[in-house]
Order: sequence, then structure tokens, then C-alpha cells
Amino acid sequence: MKPDALTQAALLELQCSWPIVDKARHFELDSLLSCALIDMIGPDKIGDLGLHHAGCWECDLAENVLTWSGGVFDIFGLPRNTVISREEAAGFYAEESRAAMERLRSYAIRHKRGFTLDAEICPATGGRRSMRLVAYPVVQDGRTVRLHGLKMII
Repeated sequence: MKPDALTQAALLELQCSWPIVDKARHFELDSLLSCALIDMIGPDKIGDLGLHHAGCWECDLAENVLTWSGGVFDIFGLPRNTVISREEAAGFYAEESRAAMERLRSYAIRHKRGFTLDAEICPATGGRRSMRLVAYPVVQDGRTVRLHGLKMII
């Protein structure tokens, strides 16, 4: 890795990651629509709100399996309950955002830290949109076993 790239990577980790004790401050759940509410109301009933909502997600690290609420499917322009691999989901990220997300993900797993990233995605419906990704590690017996968090249109 070139020195400039190494410096940029270190800055990314420093600027975007946060200790797990800060979880409540970064999730800001009180300012988001409930993921359960979004799941109950289909995209056809949400209307323009569908372009501005959030969803919950989780990745089981042992199996590398994703679980998404309906809001995340909507953000990515996919029919709800679509079976999607983590690799396929990462393919929706614009190249620079995907590289940053993968780096922060590895750092979060290794150092048991959450992170927040504003990313550019290319939803299945076409175009581009900006999305905030908030991730938090679930640690059991000193090991990160899952990542979970929020994705929201910004």
C-alpha cells in the first residue's frame, strides 16, 4: 500500500469508527422511523417517504448471512424478502464507498468498534443515492460474532 493510501486508510478508521460504549449516541433511534413500522407499511403506501426512510440490518459473521428489514430492501431498490448474499449487497456500493465500507467493516470486527459511513449506492432501480450506514459489533466471549445496525437515505 502506498504511504498516501495508508494515511487515508488510517484517517478513515480514526474519523468513522467509534467505541461500542457510544452506541446509543450513534444510533439515534428516537429520530428514525421504527423498522417494524416500515416493515408493516409497504412501499406502495409509503409514497415519497420511501425515499427518506431507514431500515435495520444484521450480518452473521460465522455464516456471512445477511438479515434485512423491509426498509433496507426498499433503499436498495429490491423486492422485500429477496434472498441476497453479502457479496451481492456489497456490489450495490459505488467503488470508493465499497472500499471504505469493507475497510471499516474489517476494522470494526477486529477492534470491536462501531462505525458510521456515508456511502454512495447504485440501487437495483437505477441511479445513485446517498445512504448512511451505521454498524455496531455484537461481541460474545470476546469475539465479534455479528454486525448489526441501520441504513438510512440521506
